[in-house]
Amino acid sequence: MTSPANKASNLDSALAHLADVVDQRRDAFKAGKADPKTSYTALLFSKGDDGILKKIGEEATEAVMAAKDSRGANLAAEQQKLLVGEMADLWFHCMIALSQFHLRPEDVIKELERRLGTSGIEEKAARKAFGKD
Repeated sequence: MTSPANKASNLDSALAHLADVVDQRRDAFKAGKADPKTSYTALLFSKGDDGILKKIGEEATEAVMAAKDSRGANLAAEQQKLLVGEMADLWFHCMIALSQFHLRPEDVIKELERRLGTSGIEEKAARKAFGKD
């Protein structure tokens, strides 16, 4: 059986590996070695900040719609698959944005770990106090 620690390690490893691939493709695009006509990742990077962020909005909307369609006690396997697929699309596009701004999933995980044990209400109040929300 997989322990929670092993699951976290596998998740960290998978996200780090995907981030490495995204970063490599970003660098290849910027060096003129990746064609947006043949590489979806290069196509995303070719759209710049605004295009990448717009795509995250589109993917977030699709994830919300899939979640709404998945509500109910009798969640069908097909609905679960659709929701997971939309969430994967959203995560992927968020990783593109992280790479665009020279950040990594490890930065997000570190921030989530910092917040562990802190009430979400307290966290939001602290951000408001510093003008971040």
